[in-house]
Amino acid sequence: MKPISLSILAILLGASSVAQPLPRLVEKDGRHALFVDGAPYLILGAQVHNSSAWPAMLPKVWPAIRDIGANTVEAPVYWEQFEPEPGRFDTSAVDMLLQQARENHVRLVLLWFGTYKNGSDHYMPLWLKQSPGRHVHITGAKGKLVDSPSPYSKENLESDKRAFAAFMRHLKSADPQHTAIMVQVENEPGSWGSVRDFSPEAQKLFEGPVPPALLKSLRKQPPSSAANWREVFGGDADEFFHAWSVGTYVGQVAAAGRAEYSLPLYTNAALRDPLTPGPAGSYESGGPTDNVMEIWKAAAPALDLLAPDIYMSDSPRYLKILELYGRFGNALFVPETGSGPMYGRYFFSALGHGAIGFAPFGIDYTSSRTTPESLAPFAMNYKLVGPMMRELAKLNFEGKLQAVAEEKDRPTQSLEFGPWTATVSYGVPVFGANRNPRGNAEPTGRVLIAQLEPDQFLVAGYFCRVDFQPTGSDRPREYLRVEEGGYENGAFKRFRIWNGDQTDWGLNFSSIPQVLRVTVGTL
Repeated sequence: MKPISLSILAILLGASSVAQPLPRLVEKDGRHALFVDGAPYLILGAQVHNSSAWPAMLPKVWPAIRDIGANTVEAPVYWEQFEPEPGRFDTSAVDMLLQQARENHVRLVLLWFGTYKNGSDHYMPLWLKQSPGRHVHITGAKGKLVDSPSPYSKENLESDKRAFAAFMRHLKSADPQHTAIMVQVENEPGSWGSVRDFSPEAQKLFEGPVPPALLKSLRKQPPSSAANWREVFGGDADEFFHAWSVGTYVGQVAAAGRAEYSLPLYTNAALRDPLTPGPAGSYESGGPTDNVMEIWKAAAPALDLLAPDIYMSDSPRYLKILELYGRFGNALFVPETGSGPMYGRYFFSALGHGAIGFAPFGIDYTSSRTTPESLAPFAMNYKLVGPMMRELAKLNFEGKLQAVAEEKDRPTQSLEFGPWTATVSYGVPVFGANRNPRGNAEPTGRVLIAQLEPDQFLVAGYFCRVDFQPTGSDRPREYLRVEEGGYENGAFKRFRIWNGDQTDWGLNFSSIPQVLRVTVGTL
């Protein structure tokens, strides 16, 4: 056998390591998809605890990630660790995250804990915290300092821009295979304890004219070219001014990083009550809450999307938040949500609103509260969806997928698919007519349905019954074929055909992960 020449070997090696396209967000007809390796990708996420991305903690992360079945891990990058001295950047923690994520066959969303972390500045480097005159806090309305960073500190801003740019520059060189697919810029930016900064510098800006770029973006005509914030926005002026200021700050940090490496970027929001919001200042002010999203879009164009951190477990509020953050051309992503059992079903709600991803918080074994049992509601979702996540992401992007979760005191839901209507029922017996659905004892039901062809559907779910009827007709439906199977290499592979008791009363789903390809007709 002749030896392979060096030139041929180089060609073979080059062919096996062809660079994949950069991850990117794509919008079409009002729908969004995250493209990874050139195709739609659904983030089945898990966010670790705030202090669990230190190298010594990672052995307690990966077992939980395997148990939940996530394909993407959200992990912080700490400014205080990354830049321990001015201008000296320590990339060791980032490199270890990349290496171990690859070893565990998952992607990463990296969270830049810079100037802002939950409205405070606690992840700033010690050398910056201890620099008089450089590290500036907000001044409250009564003149007292507030434990939130001022968005008018030029020293803080330039330091954060420099560090974030260095991080993104290193990520580009260290991760040619795109293990990291998105980056979060800051974390829940804004302030607690004061609706805005009342320092002399801030007050001067507040009493000056509203920036023309914001007025143009909001399509708002001021009473005069010199109109100040109060004259233009009235009672909302303090909150809107702070949102513009914080958004501009974060936007400049984002732009500095994007100039180095153009991965998709987003910022997350600590929310206000979407149904009965309290007065400004009763929730974190300045961040991208639902009432100032347009301001943030104008202030921070380098961000690709604004994302909600959802810790409201009741259906009306959860669903309203999904609706609010899927507007203004904003790709819906739930980067952080509760990890209690009541939150598991909302993965399906997010899918039904076109989400590109979903991630419960605190998914590692550094806390006794996180156990394989506590992860079960999310692991069920990911076990069902994981093998077909690419196909579902594509179907959702094409507008062919609908998904819902059970709501309390609503035992049935209907989904319209042109010539067919799918009825989802909860709390019905496996056998027998669906005459009196009562709902499950706890609202745990969820289902997804995708229309593959006019009369063919992909159906999967838990704790529910699905049935089809021709829309607007009383002709009896007939299941022409019900195939249980799964996707392998992009193609549906049939395991068996359902019939008899399994289809006579509709399609029943329990706690067993099952995927059906259903062809329907009429008698």
